[in-house]
Amino acid sequence: MALLTIRDTQETISDPQKMSEFLETFGIWFRRFEGSDNLTEDATEDEVLAAYKEPIDELMTSGNYVTADVINITPDIKNLDELLKKFSKEHWHSENEVRFIVGGRGLFHINPPDGPIFSIEMVKGDMINVPKGTHHWFDLCEERTVRAIRLFEDPAGWTPHYTDSNAEAIHLPLCFGPSFIPPEK
Repeated sequence: MALLTIRDTQETISDPQKMSEFLETFGIWFRRFEGSDNLTEDATEDEVLAAYKEPIDELMTSGNYVTADVINITPDIKNLDELLKKFSKEHWHSENEVRFIVGGRGLFHINPPDGPIFSIEMVKGDMINVPKGTHHWFDLCEERTVRAIRLFEDPAGWTPHYTDSNAEAIHLPLCFGPSFIPPEK
């Protein structure tokens, strides 16, 4: 289950209803979906998309999304640190960012203009929609593993627009142990 942490106060919210209410004030929706537990770690993209067809179809219809894919990040990916740099610097997109975690875990950090920076540690079954224009970044947790379904309004996918605020440098991932040393960015 997801865990939301307000960074300045270290207040945490784990109740899905309270989390949804907090996120709604920033135009973000969060949902839980208890779904297919019969997927193996080596399931293909097509198998993952088929296993979650119902919620994908519902989201595609309600949100005008035209394509869905699966991103599968594991520690053995060549040049993983370079790939993660795309996600772990504060940025925004010109379309909504919908993520549905189907394996592993990761951490969305949100930096709203009218509120505190907060982080949402997401696990299997958590879905989020970060509205276009929202400043955010994403980190992996200690296992450096996440598998997520991504929905797109543009078939070409998303383009990050980096803010160069450096907010990510002072807000390290929360789902790492105390001995964590962040990679150079």
